[in-house]
Amino acid sequence: MGSRQESAAPCRRNGDAALTFTDFVAIDWSGQAVERPKGLAVAHVRAGSAAPVLVERNWSRADVLAFLEDLAAAGTRALIGLDLSPAFPFVDAGGYFPGWAESPADAPALWALVDRLSARDPHLAATSFVRHPEARRHFRQMGDCGDLFPGGRGRFRVCEAGQEAMALSPYSCFNLVGASQVGKSSLTGMRVLHRLRGRIGIWPFDPLPETGPVLVEIYTSLAARLAGMRKGISKIRDADTLDAMLAAFGSAPHAPLSRYDDHATDAMLSAAWLRIAAKQPHLWAPARLTRDLAITEGWTFGVP
Repeated sequence: MGSRQESAAPCRRNGDAALTFTDFVAIDWSGQAVERPKGLAVAHVRAGSAAPVLVERNWSRADVLAFLEDLAAAGTRALIGLDLSPAFPFVDAGGYFPGWAESPADAPALWALVDRLSARDPHLAATSFVRHPEARRHFRQMGDCGDLFPGGRGRFRVCEAGQEAMALSPYSCFNLVGASQVGKSSLTGMRVLHRLRGRIGIWPFDPLPETGPVLVEIYTSLAARLAGMRKGISKIRDADTLDAMLAAFGSAPHAPLSRYDDHATDAMLSAAWLRIAAKQPHLWAPARLTRDLAITEGWTFGVP
């Protein structure tokens, strides 16, 4: 691999054309190993100042995949935020799974490996991957802490240090225990990313295309923090609070929802944030994002 001091070039720009989008979609993801996880929520908003709309549907991961494939087929210039980690830590140990001969060299190969080893799991789950005799050694699971899990909080990506600097509380993707764990969501998301590879630009693993949809990693609590919600409170469960947070991003008040749960409001606020964040060139070129990181660990959009 090249020097990690080399700056990344994640954008390919013609003026500001690459930063112009007509649609913005935020997806609150779920790694629950069922057909229709309660945690899946999709919000959509167009350019302008109208409020985001919750796409009301009893979503499955396959439904979300089909929805994204339709955006790609239509050539919709949409910025899509997916709330999961698209890769595992790599730089800290020189690989995703040190000691395993099949440890991939980059994120697209990781997505392919997770999908292949989980091919028999229904609903785009990834249970078989974490049960693999080599993979399981790196994870902390309920009743089964792998011998290569380093202990403590586990391993972290470089961008997750940036998340902490923004008063966020990232969890290691290798930790699969607890209500706040993100590893299962990340693994199921990798199966979706593998299927979207080549159809949708996935930043920063791909150069930023000037046409069609672009998918980025988001952290929904980041939008709440930027909207002014204080540390320790990052969930919105009522209409007035949601409107106040949306206003911070220049959005009109929303139409009443049938439910005000964390997943719906997280998706709506993140969609509104994506609409203003997309126009900020510095967010597409984080100072610490090297070429090696761009293809191995990726980066959370919005972390400087």
